[in-house]
Amino acid sequence: MSAYTLGLIGAFATLAAIFEMLRRRRLREKYAVFWVLLALVIVVIAVFPGVLVWAAHVTGVVVPANLLFFVASLVLISVNVQLSSEITRLEDKSRTLAEDLALQRLQLEDLAARYAGEDQ
Repeated sequence: MSAYTLGLIGAFATLAAIFEMLRRRRLREKYAVFWVLLALVIVVIAVFPGVLVWAAHVTGVVVPANLLFFVASLVLISVNVQLSSEITRLEDKSRTLAEDLALQRLQLEDLAARYAGEDQ
């Protein structure tokens, strides 16, 4: 089995997994777009390996596989940074919601104590 065939199989397996995750609502559309585009780039490179050789020549990289690994590393770093920022935003939102809930519980307990005091 050639590397190109393996690339095609991997890309199509990725696409199938993405669409299945979308169908089961395990992945949001805004993230799926990125992964679909990445899988399509892999398909293009697998079908037309000359694109990678051309890109390596244009960028001055001697071995096309090195360019592929470099770009893959940049993609992984970008995904990590984006997910880290998303986690930070969600942590801030969770903290704010927990604080709001605590304040509402305190107000509810205060109202319940006032109501119990009026009952007597």
